[in-house]
Amino acid sequence: MADALLFNPRTYDPTHFDAETRRLLRATVEWFEERGKRKLVEDYRSRAWLEDFLRFSAKEGLFATFLTPATDGGGQPDKRWDTARIAALNEIFGFYGLDYWYAWQVTILGLGPVWQSDNADARARAAELLDQGEVFAFGLSEKAHGADIYSTDMVLTPNADGGFHATGSKYYIGNGNAAGLVSVFGRRSDIEGPDGYVFFAADSRHPAYHLVKNVVDSSKYVSEFRLERYPVRAEDVLHTGRAAFDAALNTVNVGKFNLCTASIGICEHAMYEAVTHAHNRVLYGRRVTEFPHVRRELTDAYARLIGMKLFSDRAVDYFRSAGPDDRRYLLFNPMTKMKVTTEGEKVIDLMWDVIAAKGFEKDTYFAQAATEIRGLPKLEGTVHVNLALILKFMGNYLLAPAEYAPVPSRLDAADDTFLFHQGPARGLGAIRFHDWRTAYDAHAGLANVARFREQADALCAFVTTAAPDENQSKDLDLLLAVGQLFALVVHGQLILEQAQLTGLDHDVLDELFGILVRDFSAYAVELHGKESATGAQQQWALGAVRRPVADQDRTARVWAQVEALSGAYEMRP
Repeated sequence: MADALLFNPRTYDPTHFDAETRRLLRATVEWFEERGKRKLVEDYRSRAWLEDFLRFSAKEGLFATFLTPATDGGGQPDKRWDTARIAALNEIFGFYGLDYWYAWQVTILGLGPVWQSDNADARARAAELLDQGEVFAFGLSEKAHGADIYSTDMVLTPNADGGFHATGSKYYIGNGNAAGLVSVFGRRSDIEGPDGYVFFAADSRHPAYHLVKNVVDSSKYVSEFRLERYPVRAEDVLHTGRAAFDAALNTVNVGKFNLCTASIGICEHAMYEAVTHAHNRVLYGRRVTEFPHVRRELTDAYARLIGMKLFSDRAVDYFRSAGPDDRRYLLFNPMTKMKVTTEGEKVIDLMWDVIAAKGFEKDTYFAQAATEIRGLPKLEGTVHVNLALILKFMGNYLLAPAEYAPVPSRLDAADDTFLFHQGPARGLGAIRFHDWRTAYDAHAGLANVARFREQADALCAFVTTAAPDENQSKDLDLLLAVGQLFALVVHGQLILEQAQLTGLDHDVLDELFGILVRDFSAYAVELHGKESATGAQQQWALGAVRRPVADQDRTARVWAQVEALSGAYEMRP
């Protein structure tokens, strides 16, 4: 059962995908396995650039097949932008190393403004570069301003040829050392305000493109580069004015989703190592896994990881089914970025508490997992930024449900075209959602789901009777505590929906919701302690604390699934 729930290269056969997708996913797994663990770890430690990986990708047409929309695929039937199979590849890359995932991820970001553009020349160039095995980059952030695109210092000055000369620096730009095309955000020198924004395509090999350095000590090339009077021709312009602003935000909407499945892959590989080590180590005459606190920590880690997978898989369906009249994905997207990635940190920490010093050893995957898992919550907007974003949806989500047709599992071989036609990046507060209670009602017979439902109902009462007033609405510290409570309800909803679709074992689901009950109680206590919390809010917070429903037999059955992971997978040497 456990082996079926986690990615295992020994048994992986994604039969739910078409033949070419299955071939490419299996080929990727086999490439990593043939290289072996020693090479994987050594490349990570030596900060080697990913030339052999990119050669493999180019030879197989991996990026070109997965990242070229059907309209730009030259009639090749396997080319499409399919979020389900992109998510599957994210998980594989995370499983073997975040450096490989990062080169792919920033290629996705670099392509975002191109595939949203009406510039046929730029689209054709991008498709050709993908066919050649090139990577891409997304030139948005700057050293002085971060991702504050209102304050960009990349300035485009009109020239006599009807184009521009671009001068300025960009910072934190992945693949900036090798990208065949860099989508760069800037502003015109002759137009003030949003109407002056420009997105344009640059080539990292051009003489006016100056690579400054890699700003991190890693195989990931996170570059600083500077343009000095870089010639921007009319055919290089991707977007102008407000459309350029929207392209920036909508690209991040597409790209940030990839962080959740990368986090899942990291945790899965680390879990095989951790459980195998702990179960085969003897202390004081007993297996380490015979100690009650060890079983509890590994069981919690396993249940949280299954929750991460369930939420992310279900969120794929809402992404793929989105349209102008269904933008629910705009809540589930920052949730995958904020909630799933921070759950990944918790999973690694729980396992690290068990394996202790083993987690530092240089010949383990776990050592790099413990480092790399920290980065994902901090990319594509911090946890705090994404928490503040999801609060925009809370009122409508909790209190004003709307009718929608059911969203099925979306594993079909279709092109997700709406992601590149999202439109203006505004109006989030008006988005409506289907009734979250339906998913909870379907599992009301599980003790901890019912217990957590009590807490979710209590949050609705909080919103209607003790919500932050106008002054408190300026206290982001207080609001973020409320955001954590709301995030748990959303997290639970999609977990339950996916559990229903997949027939998840009820023991695992009930164990997971016992953890969510504890989490909700902990965040309620945190809210109680906030300096600006009112008396009514403090009273509500303590009243929302619940104890999970314990069941030793259920927990023992879930532990048996965890125990079965010992020796279930070890990477080839």
